[in-house]
Amino acid sequence: MTKKDQVFKEKINKAADFKFSATVANVFDDMVNRSVPYYGEIQRMMAEQAADYAQAGTDVYDLGCATGTTLIGMNTTVAKTIRFIGIDDSSEMLAKCRSKLEEAGFNRPFELRVADLSSSVEISNASVVVLCLTLQFVRPIYREKLLKSICDGLCSGGVLILVEKILTENSAFNRDFIKHYYNYKRRNHYSELEIAQKREALENVLIPYKLSENIALLRDTGFAHCEVFFKWYNFSGLIAHKN
Repeated sequence: MTKKDQVFKEKINKAADFKFSATVANVFDDMVNRSVPYYGEIQRMMAEQAADYAQAGTDVYDLGCATGTTLIGMNTTVAKTIRFIGIDDSSEMLAKCRSKLEEAGFNRPFELRVADLSSSVEISNASVVVLCLTLQFVRPIYREKLLKSICDGLCSGGVLILVEKILTENSAFNRDFIKHYYNYKRRNHYSELEIAQKREALENVLIPYKLSENIALLRDTGFAHCEVFFKWYNFSGLIAHKN
């Protein structure tokens, strides 16, 4: 049974920077389902698109795989002969991920690796790479290098599936979109204290780009085509294709 997210329920004197600790890993599935609009639908869409582009004899990567929800979703759509590789910099998240894969009866070749995406991450023979709500946590100075290594590691015809929290193109809309987003969190029973404390904890950790900036970055790092497949206020999903 998924544990309820109460990480920010009690008053914290000074919120530390958000970390994907054992405490967060324990409640992550509830946290993300209550914090990301249409999360279940995003997962379904990613799994469908992964099946469209996964190629026999290649690997499928999930970078920032967290507790394995995306891997489990893609397992239902992608041919069972294709190996999955999950990478995360949190060993606590990967422990939870491994447990969930075992419970789900994961029946394909797979690897789970601890690695910092800001450093050198080896990606090779990939037909699909997923970055679901992950790139936003990579320091901007390292994002171009990461996306270039992904593009270089993709085979011809491969894709990157990218889901991100974003800024509006015109800053005048940011306040409205954030207002609607916090109302979404209130509808999912987060208190004002929880919303405020998590916002403070994420302030220096989650650094979003505009949609146009993400698209430009994808093109600059070698992707030939890019399409938006999901958009809800300050969240967006993109699929980028390598020739």
